Amino acid sequence: MEERLQKLLSAAGVCSRRAAEGYIEAGRVTVNGETVRLGAKADPERDDIRLDGRPLPEREETVCLLLNKPRGYVTTLSDEKGRRTVAELVADCGVRVYPVGRLDLDSEGLLLLTNDGELAQRVTHPSREVEKTYHVWVRGPVKGAAARLSRVTDLEGEAIRPARVEVLRQGEETAALAVTIHQGKNRQVRRMCAACGLEVTRLRRVREHTLTLGSLPPGKWRYLTAAEIRDLRGGSR
Repeated sequence: MEERLQKLLSAAGVCSRRAAEGYIEAGRVTVNGETVRLGAKADPERDDIRLDGRPLPEREETVCLLLNKPRGYVTTLSDEKGRRTVAELVADCGVRVYPVGRLDLDSEGLLLLTNDGELAQRVTHPSREVEKTYHVWVRGPVKGAAARLSRVTDLEGEAIRPARVEVLRQGEETAALAVTIHQGKNRQVRRMCAACGLEVTRLRRVREHTLTLGSLPPGKWRYLTAAEIRDLRGGSR
C-alpha cells in the first residue's frame, strides 16, 4: 500500500517524520532511482526507496524506553557543545532510539525514547493532547500561586490551554506544585511560572499519558511493556 515517504522513513526508524521531510526537500530520498519531492508516496513492498543511496533498513521490532533523565543532560543524540546527552544513558539498550519530545538541560524526570518514528509522532502530535504532569519547586510570591498559574492562557502572545495546578507543599516563600498541561510548548511550565513572578528551582516530569516515573532511579531506564506501547498507540488520555 502506498504511503507518504516521510511516514515510511519514520516507520523504518531512520529518523523522525519532521527530519524525513527535510531529507526529502534536500533531495536525499529516491524512489526507483528518481529523486522525489515532498508529498510523494511509495509502496515499500514494491518500490526501491533509498536515503542517500542506501535502501531503508528492515523495520525493527518496536523498542520504547522510559528514562528518568537527570539534570545536566541534553535531550538529543549528540551535542556540538560537548555536553552530556541522554543517548549516553541508554547506550546499553541494544538499538538506536530517539527522544520523544524534550526535557531541557536543567529539567529532569520521565522521558520516552523509541526506535519507532510513527509512535513518536503519535505521542507528540498536538492533536493528541497527551497530558503531562510536572512537579515544580518554586520560590517567590507563592501565596495563591496555584490559582494564578491555572489562569495563565497566554505566553508572550502565544495562546495555551489552562493547566491544572495542585499545591503539594507550601511555605512562606517556597512551594512545591503539581502542574498538568495538555500541550508541549517550548519551556511552557517555566514560562508560566515566570509570568506569575515565580522562580523555578527544580522541575521534574512525573507522568506522561498513563505512564508514571514511579521509583525509577535518576539516570536509569526500563523497557515499556507491550501493553504500555499499545496504550500509547491507542489514545491520548
